[in-house]
Amino acid sequence: MKKFIDDPNSLLDTSLQGFAKAHADILDLNPEPRFVYRKQRKSGKVALISGGGSGHEPLHSGFVGFGMLDAACPGQVFTSPTPDQMMAAAEAVDGGAGVLFIVKNYAGDVMNFEMAGEMLALPNASVLVNDDISLPKSHSIGRRGVAGTTIVEKIVGAAAEAGADLASCKALGERVNQATASLGVALTSCTVPALGHPTFALAEDEMEYGVGIHGERGRETVKLAGASEIVAQLAEHIADELQIGAGQHALLHVNGFGATPLIELHSIYELAWQQFNRRGLNIQRSLVGNFTTSLDMAGCSLTLTLLDDEMLAYWDAPVNTAALRWGC
Repeated sequence: MKKFIDDPNSLLDTSLQGFAKAHADILDLNPEPRFVYRKQRKSGKVALISGGGSGHEPLHSGFVGFGMLDAACPGQVFTSPTPDQMMAAAEAVDGGAGVLFIVKNYAGDVMNFEMAGEMLALPNASVLVNDDISLPKSHSIGRRGVAGTTIVEKIVGAAAEAGADLASCKALGERVNQATASLGVALTSCTVPALGHPTFALAEDEMEYGVGIHGERGRETVKLAGASEIVAQLAEHIADELQIGAGQHALLHVNGFGATPLIELHSIYELAWQQFNRRGLNIQRSLVGNFTTSLDMAGCSLTLTLLDDEMLAYWDAPVNTAALRWGC
């Protein structure tokens, strides 16, 4: 393992300290219990809080700031944060209008956010993100929350900034989630620092189809194909899932898992745009880059969100975070 790491046990704290210093105009770090929180807040606003295991940066800490999250709770690498982190974060950023937790559908995250919500002496609600269509809806653990989480956090964050109440923010988040589908493919596994070697191995002529974001294997191991064939398969499954039709408006997000260069991600975007354009879809907005990563995994995912006018307006609304910034 070749990494810029002194000690895996201190990596998260050192990284968060550096992150907070690098973006000191936007956010602060509470070291114990760990959470990153927005520096400039306003009363009367629904507070948005998310979190999860580290290793997915910039998700979630990179989305703390004006127009998105009020706080993010990072756990250790691929490990859920604890309820005390969420409760402390909620109490720190509460603006008097309640707290909305945005939760990816993983057992540890769901359990700990539920516990925090039950113990919190503040009005609160949750939105569960489960946009990964690599698993059937009937799967015993349900579908995982992956890159679509970014889309939910941005749109709901803008609504909260505009003054939407807790029930409206929750309903909007659920609507965005239902209109979103993601599917990914990996060319390599990732290396968890504490483990010191890749989680799984792939031959040079293999790829992992339907991966999550925790370095786990996907739905199946298949033969490596060209980019056009890979994108065509991903787009077909997403189109079938969302039952897209001609004339619909959408946001297309190409997400890298950490080790795929932008020259490849933009090529994937072009190929995906062509696939959806042939189906009559109107791609109105785009997001390309490493936003929901899996440490140093090589691979990418496609995320498609079918947009209505309200969702489009909130996507376009100003945002000022470490990882997303426009209109400010």
